[in-house]
Amino acid sequence: MLLYLNGAFVGLLILSNILAVKLFSIGNWAILPAAVIIYVFTYPLLDTITEVYGKEVARKTVTAGLVTQMMAVIFIFVTIKLPAASFYEFQGEFETIFTAGFRVTIASLLSFLVSQNLDVSVFHRLKQKHGEKKLWIRNNASTMISQLVDTTIFIMIAFYGTMPITALLAMILTQYVFKFLVAILDTPFVYLFVKLCKRDEERNRKKGELKVIG
Repeated sequence: MLLYLNGAFVGLLILSNILAVKLFSIGNWAILPAAVIIYVFTYPLLDTITEVYGKEVARKTVTAGLVTQMMAVIFIFVTIKLPAASFYEFQGEFETIFTAGFRVTIASLLSFLVSQNLDVSVFHRLKQKHGEKKLWIRNNASTMISQLVDTTIFIMIAFYGTMPITALLAMILTQYVFKFLVAILDTPFVYLFVKLCKRDEERNRKKGELKVIG
């Protein structure tokens, strides 16, 4: 299960970086980066890893995500610089989209590094306090605290200077409210993921014991 969780975590990170250059609105009250609909799902995955496999494994997952994102930046830069075929008509559009994405990616890397490690630390400390009980508290508390930090760092770096400060603050507020609601709604999924992972760990442990006996 850990392999699948790590794969999903890293995949969602890369996809969120690609989509972050687009902003969308919800009625007249919310302007959000498109990445928000994907990035929020990395937190329950990381919380599940921290709960079942421990803090050190979760930190390795964060490191893997950081390295993969940095590799993506390098590969995107290389592809932009490759000479376009004579019949390829969209080089300008390609550069516009992915060049704009560089600033977004840098913002994403910094906010990711700070907030995800913060999420692991808060979650781990709450688990030390509560033991196996009150998973919903550490899941929601760690996510809500780290998401506030993530949202503030990301928006200020990615969009500062491109719009008024009032618009930036509105983006921070609306995006955080969205993430806050998702954090509450994803709690049952965290319980489900934790249950599946623990069942898988127990099954693997029994297989190991049978091999030793055999």
